[in-house]
Amino acid sequence: MKGHPLLEARELTVRFGGLTAVDAVSAAFGAAELVGIIGPNGAGKTTFFNALSGINAPTQGELYAGGQRLTGAAPHRFAEHGVARSFQTPRVFHGLSVAANVGFGLQFAGRRRREVPTWLRDEAAILALIGLGGQQDRPAGDLTPSQQRLLEIGMALATRPRVLLLDEVAAGLSELELRQMGQLISRLRAELDLTVIWIEHAVSTLLHHVERVLVLHQGRKIADGTPAEVARNAEVVEAYLGDEMVETA
Repeated sequence: MKGHPLLEARELTVRFGGLTAVDAVSAAFGAAELVGIIGPNGAGKTTFFNALSGINAPTQGELYAGGQRLTGAAPHRFAEHGVARSFQTPRVFHGLSVAANVGFGLQFAGRRRREVPTWLRDEAAILALIGLGGQQDRPAGDLTPSQQRLLEIGMALATRPRVLLLDEVAAGLSELELRQMGQLISRLRAELDLTVIWIEHAVSTLLHHVERVLVLHQGRKIADGTPAEVARNAEVVEAYLGDEMVETA
């Protein structure tokens, strides 16, 4: 990790009734890190993201963003401290134009415009960055599912985050789109100096791009290391990923 954490969970636990979805997970994310989170369905990945962005309040544990304690705070407080996210199913305003969707994000920015590059301060610049230049006047509902995923990333970028949480943005993409999405994520981290935390089922694609991987299994963190370390971790391979992890190693 580079420098002090921009986002940190300390012994984070989330329970729903008798179900423990996230079990005492601690993780810290520094400036300009590109971190992947993997695990099978039901491992607690999205619930962990929901807690990191204020959607689910933790049952136990602490959350910090930008050094400020935000445990139990509402999502807009996390946004104010530079945390933005996407969802498994893209949440765009179908009846609004592509540009208006990004404009909505600009209105709820976490950072002041002067704190971000000049070329990331308006709709056209953001759409060009994510590969939707020339689409600004189309209704968002007319975009393909993969384009809607890109638009949702653009809406998140419009809030000018320091930390970007991406929840399965590669789901349903073709092989070409998978490669392009991985390249875009790497570029966003590099060009915007963003911390990116990326949940993905396309394990080989994720491991190719990230520098560090957290592995969740049954709500617990069972590994945290480089892709090579995680791919060779006996507990990870035995637990659920098997041949896919071996082939990636």
